[in-house]
Amino acid sequence: MSDHLPISRRKFLGAAATAAAFTIVPRHVLGGPGYTPPSDKLNIGCVGVGGKGQSDIQGVSTENIVALCDVDDDQIAATLKADGEKTPQLLKAPKYRDFRVMLEKEKSIDAITVSTPDHTHAVIAMTAMRMGKHVFVQKPLTHTVYEARMLAKAARETGVVTQMGNQGHASEGARLINEWIADGAIGAVSEVYAWTNRPVWPQGIERPEAIPSVPPTLDWDVWLGPSPWRPYHPAYHPFAWRGWYDFGTGTIGDMGAHLIDQPFWALGLGAPAEVEASSTELPKETYPRSCVLRYLFPATGARPAVRLTWFDSGLKPPRPEELEPGRKMGDWNGGVLYCGTKGKLMHGTYAENPRLIPETRMQEYKRPAKTIPRSPGIHEEWIAAIKTGKKSTTDFSYAGALTETMLLGNVALRAAGENVILRWDSAAMRFTNCEAANQYLRMPYREGWSL
Repeated sequence: MSDHLPISRRKFLGAAATAAAFTIVPRHVLGGPGYTPPSDKLNIGCVGVGGKGQSDIQGVSTENIVALCDVDDDQIAATLKADGEKTPQLLKAPKYRDFRVMLEKEKSIDAITVSTPDHTHAVIAMTAMRMGKHVFVQKPLTHTVYEARMLAKAARETGVVTQMGNQGHASEGARLINEWIADGAIGAVSEVYAWTNRPVWPQGIERPEAIPSVPPTLDWDVWLGPSPWRPYHPAYHPFAWRGWYDFGTGTIGDMGAHLIDQPFWALGLGAPAEVEASSTELPKETYPRSCVLRYLFPATGARPAVRLTWFDSGLKPPRPEELEPGRKMGDWNGGVLYCGTKGKLMHGTYAENPRLIPETRMQEYKRPAKTIPRSPGIHEEWIAAIKTGKKSTTDFSYAGALTETMLLGNVALRAAGENVILRWDSAAMRFTNCEAANQYLRMPYREGWSL
């Protein structure tokens, strides 16, 4: 019988950390300044490698990328062509179409990134968390309110390190907004407006009638995941899925994690008490061409009630009188405007360029001390949290609540025909005055899929 017992990689890393407390090793032995020993790196599997997945791969490329997974071989090929030379580890990493197969075979994986269409975020993240893997999920966290609630619960229970990929949350601007509002720069805030130029994909359309052949490079069944089966069509993949109820979360799912994130954080909004929606004609299967969503957040001991209004498709709130003639509202993507008892604050889509308005007010303002820890970046923060056992700033306890609030707007949108302001009971996770709206809080999963 061997005297050597098997030891897991995680236990080895823990033992190495303990030993490091008692052993001083010269840096030149480890490889010079800035060198990170391979044993200190995480093994990461990347699920969804096209589009935003490509930048997520680069965001974690300081670690060991040990597997790539995408239902579309063409997406993997495009990423390898673009990044293979500067990130050689991608060329060597095993390639998979099904995340379940990847997680089963690649036992060394410590963490995964999830950069797939919205409708598969929850099932992938939940599978990984239950296996003890840390997870980074692109915004929006989930496809439905129910999924957001369940992922936040699972994160608490499993203790893994989680992060949602809304990069503006890690910015300097996001911290300045928090610090200025806490400082009372514009007084008590009771009104917020957020607007976006999205959608930049088709909405307000009907399902295509043509049934083209599935490309041989695509696993259509896995792409559909838990959503109801339908024939393949390029109207869904690879780009336009955001506009379809079965796959995406529309404009607020795409940009709310950036635009609503800032007031949600700075004002401590939590769950809304009421939600209302109005829109252009509402098709059967897609989000409308444009909409306006209205939220009412109840007062707390620290602030008054807050009304937040969302505009998409280039619609905007009334131009504030304080804004100088010719000056743009927000940026080309959109923006956020806060209205307080002592003034107004405006910024761009990713918390960029926060300014009190008019500019003379900004110049007069004596900025407070920086009290919120600065972030090295959304990916770097997640990696550091895993290695140190600390909490990331947009983990699922925060991201889940933010996502719920965003997606309640979509529920109100789909229930708009009921002509009612929906009253939300967060503790019970249901609307109290419109039972018809509650059906949209979760979606039935296709046979063979579960959360």
